[in-house]
Amino acid sequence: MFQKITLIGNLGRDPDMRYMPDGSPVTQFSLAVNRKWNGSDGNQMQETTWFAVSVFGKTGEACNQYLAKGSKVFIE
Repeated sequence: MFQKITLIGNLGRDPDMRYMPDGSPVTQFSLAVNRKWNGSDGNQMQETTWFAVSVFGKTGEACNQYLAKGSKVFIE
């Protein structure tokens, strides 16, 4: 079975890069994804869902170097 998720949102904090015991880098950050819709009464509603993201290896190093709090990112 295969599952796939696509997220577009903004970083909630600066990325935090650490190293695993074997020396490989891992970068972690939180991602806020907002959803807006019109309620049954016509008022605009908004909901924010938070995701914890971990990125490994050279991609994690690039995330740590180029991303900052508030950056818009696309994750697949």
